[in-house]
Amino acid sequence: MRENNNWTELNGQTTSSARAVWYDIPYPASAYTFPKETRIKTARFDSDYLHIELTDQRVLSIPLRWIPSVYHAAMEERAKYEISHDGQMLIWDPDKGVINDEVRLVDYLGPVGSEM
Repeated sequence: MRENNNWTELNGQTTSSARAVWYDIPYPASAYTFPKETRIKTARFDSDYLHIELTDQRVLSIPLRWIPSVYHAAMEERAKYEISHDGQMLIWDPDKGVINDEVRLVDYLGPVGSEM
């Protein structure tokens, strides 16, 4: 944070003389949580979102409109998902319901390829 900004123009260039203010950091880096790996713990639905609870306590909310097969299905059909063995996907088995789809965590947590 800068406490004082004095902008001056010298030979057509704008320069700043700023005095830095240092603050104490009350917590060490070890007190913070930086998830390295996560898995799906459970999922729930409301009328607009799929909410995926992760093992690191985050909740990922995905608009149902992004997943048309789930969006257009009845609530009882949405609940027929399974969590993959590695905990990275929600899977709807077409032999157990009308939905034939999967939701992969990497598709919603990872960087967007061409936009990076």
